[in-house]
Amino acid sequence: MYPILAVFALGMAIAAERFLVITATQSKTNRTWKQLTPLLKANDLARAEKLLQDQATPLAKVLHYGLAKLRTNAKREAVEAAMEEGIMEVMPELEQRTHYLATLANIATLLGLLGTIIGLIQAFTAVASADPAEKADLLSGSISVAMNTTAFGLVAAIPLILIHSFIAAKTTRLVDNIEMATVKCLNLIVKDH
Repeated sequence: MYPILAVFALGMAIAAERFLVITATQSKTNRTWKQLTPLLKANDLARAEKLLQDQATPLAKVLHYGLAKLRTNAKREAVEAAMEEGIMEVMPELEQRTHYLATLANIATLLGLLGTIIGLIQAFTAVASADPAEKADLLSGSISVAMNTTAFGLVAAIPLILIHSFIAAKTTRLVDNIEMATVKCLNLIVKDH
């Protein structure tokens, strides 16, 4: 059961880190967009670019690529391609380590099953050489311990799977927000070009 507990603890640490990072990034992204929108509407691209340089958010990085391309009098398609390149660059940063949660859930389940199999092997080995009067007690006690291992593996795996789904959905929402802001920005800055 200790390996299962270690897997669960590692999964919860990853989940907490990912939750905090994604939540903070979403908040910073919203704040960046609120600061940037008036500058884009006023067509003040120099100040917009300065604002994006000072921000350390995925949205700022993506939009900075587009504004840098726009500075070279590029067409809409080139600006859009630059922003898509930026999105492809920031997505792995947002999704990193999240997939480990599903893997750790599977490992916890498999460790629980392995513990059950090992427990059953030990139970039948002990029963084989035991006094006939003690066989029933030994067998029921050993099977109980073996089944507890499976239960503990599932107790660790189920929350990890649920948390993985929650964090993956939260990350997808963040990426969707960045893509939506990219399209809005593109429509605001390239309307005259």
